Amino acid sequence: MQTNQADYFPILMQFLLAVGFVVTTIIISGFLGPRRKSASKDKNFECGIESIGNARIPFSVKYFLVAILFVLFDVEVIFLYPWAVNFREMGVEGMIKMSIFMTLLLVGFFYVIKKKALEWD
Repeated sequence: MQTNQADYFPILMQFLLAVGFVVTTIIISGFLGPRRKSASKDKNFECGIESIGNARIPFSVKYFLVAILFVLFDVEVIFLYPWAVNFREMGVEGMIKMSIFMTLLLVGFFYVIKKKALEWD
């Protein structure tokens, strides 16, 4: 099957319309919006609490590591649901593949525990 350039025309038009809408909205709001500046408007504001100190406090790398590992293992566990729904249709082959998947998942989990990535100091 050969594709024609005309087949991509609707995609191009939708892209141009979306970009044009965004650019036009930003330009119009810049012209029509208020331009009142004051010291109180230029202050940092966070949930109604006055800012104290520097906002650039470094976080521990452990925090990000735990978050990434949570997302990683959470997404992998999501793959169990479709397998459980189609368990009978997949038969023994599906059971073997899921056993391999779960073994790799557990090996990764025990590796993370051995490296003490989930321990807080």
